[in-house]
Amino acid sequence: KVIDVAVDIRKGSPTFAQWVSVELSEDNHRQFFIPQGFAHGFLTLTDDVKFMYKVDNVYNKESEGGMRYDDPTCAVDWGSLLNGIEPVLSEKDQVGPTLEESNNQFVYEK
Repeated sequence: KVIDVAVDIRKGSPTFAQWVSVELSEDNHRQFFIPQGFAHGFLTLTDDVKFMYKVDNVYNKESEGGMRYDDPTCAVDWGSLLNGIEPVLSEKDQVGPTLEESNNQFVYEK
């Protein structure tokens, strides 16, 4: 089981910094499309997880972005998603910039 989270980071968007989550598992067979302009994070709920995702382009380290999982602007409610489980975070997730500090280039277009 995985909780998959998307956050709208498009500047000027009416839903800027709002987030949505969905539970993905081998039992429910759900997929979650996250378009450009949305940050993506996930939380594994079991120890034995194989999490694969597709992207729209070849990986490019220089264009990689990121933000803190506990960003105060987005306020993703990881606490309720964790259900009391203590998270194990990568170094990147521990020290990433806030949304405000990030080099976010996405702009909302009507």
